Amino acid sequence: MKPIESLTKDNIRNLKPCRHGAEVHGAAQESGYTTHEILDFSSSVNPLGPSKKALDAIQSAFTEIVAYPDSNSTALRETIASHFNGITKDNLVVGNGSTELMYLFAEAFLKRGEKALMAAPTFGEYERAVRKTGEAVKFVKLDKNFQVDVEAFKREMAGCKLVFLCNPNNPTSKLIPKNHLTSIIDSALAQDILVFLDEDFLEFVDDEKNTSLIPQIDKYPNLFVLRSFTKIFGLTGLRVGYGITSKEIADVLHCAKIPWNVNCLAQTAAAVALKDETHLQITLDLIKKEKTWLQTQLANLGSFRFSPPDANFFFIDIEKTGLTANALKHRMLKQGILIRDCSNFVGLNEFYIRVAVKTHDQNMRLIEAFKQALNPV
Repeated sequence: MKPIESLTKDNIRNLKPCRHGAEVHGAAQESGYTTHEILDFSSSVNPLGPSKKALDAIQSAFTEIVAYPDSNSTALRETIASHFNGITKDNLVVGNGSTELMYLFAEAFLKRGEKALMAAPTFGEYERAVRKTGEAVKFVKLDKNFQVDVEAFKREMAGCKLVFLCNPNNPTSKLIPKNHLTSIIDSALAQDILVFLDEDFLEFVDDEKNTSLIPQIDKYPNLFVLRSFTKIFGLTGLRVGYGITSKEIADVLHCAKIPWNVNCLAQTAAAVALKDETHLQITLDLIKKEKTWLQTQLANLGSFRFSPPDANFFFIDIEKTGLTANALKHRMLKQGILIRDCSNFVGLNEFYIRVAVKTHDQNMRLIEAFKQALNPV
């Protein structure tokens, strides 16, 4: 038989894995700690975990696993629609995590020879979703303040089919000013370019409702806004994400997605989690307080350079420490703490890390571990 590689489609054979945070299993093997002993600052999710009401709902839904889940997640879409003004379930598509929707979007809309545009650095799965289709990616490097250069971005948009934007951006934890976003989307609309706007971290941002572009879905028929139950809702392992968009785009994605893509427990838990406003507010209060504390403590270390974050994680330049991100990561792991080495992001060198905001006790452990790693005895 021929080598399997020779039978594989070129665009699949040329794919490279995208490295992420939350590599706790590999970290456990390297460090000798168990996965439960490792304190994971590389993954920027709710440090309090999911709503207890959502966990109770999962347990109550165990009897449903004998049947197929609703392939269209109808009840969940209705719940999400009721959470926002001016949209219906027909504006919604639910995915097996928000990452599935990135891949589905690229697969559904990129034709042969078409290109997608994105910033650098940004979340790596956008690029991989495009390359999986066999089509090409263009990058626009962020400016020195890690903001989108709007005019440069609009120039590079010419001739593209899709645009991917992340707001606030991962890994930089920076919001794109709303007028800059709408300027890009207006320009894209005039050129029949589709815009995939990832707002997965926006619920951690002050004044989230006025920052989101979900209320402008009717104005922009080319816009798809991504949200997730992974981050602030803490349903990370259940894999639930959703997109809000025009009915026309939603219809295309419903036809293109695989059937039964979101399991029954995930659908039930997500609907309940969305309604638990008390847990959400407790989380937001914690993040706001701890982000302020952690910002002061990180600045006091002296050798870290960073801007105040807009999301629930810090993006840090560590070049002044004399250590690479990989070296610091391994020093931290020896103490049972996992941080995100950002050197694999397009557009970054080997001196950037990312750390999440967690509970106060956990944040204190992070700071003490940084002190030990930067000044080993």
